[in-house]
Amino acid sequence: MEEVANTVDGFMTSEIWNGKSLSDLLTLEFLASAAGSILGAITIILLGWIVSAWLQRRVSNLGRKNRHLDEMLFDFLASIVRYVVLGFTLLFVLNTFGVQTTSVVAVIGAAGLAIGLALQGTLSNVAAGVMLILFRPIKIGDFVEVAGQMGTVKVINLNFTELADLSNVQVIVPNSEVWGNVITNYSSNATRRAEWTFGVGYGANLKDAENIIRDTIMADERAHSDPAPFIQVTNLGDSSVDFLVRVWCSAGDYFAFRADMTREVKEALDAGGVDIPFPSRTIFYANSDAEGEAKKETTSTDVAPLESPAARQDHRED
Repeated sequence: MEEVANTVDGFMTSEIWNGKSLSDLLTLEFLASAAGSILGAITIILLGWIVSAWLQRRVSNLGRKNRHLDEMLFDFLASIVRYVVLGFTLLFVLNTFGVQTTSVVAVIGAAGLAIGLALQGTLSNVAAGVMLILFRPIKIGDFVEVAGQMGTVKVINLNFTELADLSNVQVIVPNSEVWGNVITNYSSNATRRAEWTFGVGYGANLKDAENIIRDTIMADERAHSDPAPFIQVTNLGDSSVDFLVRVWCSAGDYFAFRADMTREVKEALDAGGVDIPFPSRTIFYANSDAEGEAKKETTSTDVAPLESPAARQDHRED
């Protein structure tokens, strides 16, 4: 029994926390002090949580109230503000219990370095997400082409950018791929220039063809007269005289306007009697007879058909 009593006595008097023994910790004075620290920590946590949430809402609302400010940027700043406040709240709680915060910060720094080395790819996405949010080369609702993917921007966060492609399929692109590659933003400017190439036959009246093309396109309300349209002959092809047509329109009308005008101009040229040729080639066969006559044949393909000597002899006999 003496040994047990000595063991218990030694346990009660040995230092176990912050220079205090178990017997010191079980005193009413210490328990009251610990209860006060716990209540203080709970109060600090509640206040920190409430203040961080309030500041987050305030910062986010700044971006929503003013239409000239980027809502996404202010949501990002609001998140940073909240986490900073929560971080300081944690330090205050630790300080309440007598923990040396300088050592805690050092441990967090060392752990952060190790985690950073292990998550290099993820952190590169986060860094790229910060750059995208701060510099805003693309915004939610823009129609873009990034990392070989084309679609409408739906979400931009710290890790990835979400697109909806032309078939409304969700496409997730890591932010490092977005920021590290060429970004083509089709919604950046309010207007775009649509371009077509229309070919007419060599026997067509070029002035009439130009007027038909111009009248058809400019009659559409989506076509802009300023800047002036460009409609000129730019190429003499193998089978056609080519008009290059460039007309400005609103960015949102571009695809439908370009498709509609392709069909309407073709129908207008047909109605105006302007020939739209298809590729053809005229082939001459030279005879070896004394008269030196030549017969010609026209095909509808770019490649001349091959004939055997017997077939050529049949042409001569005919």
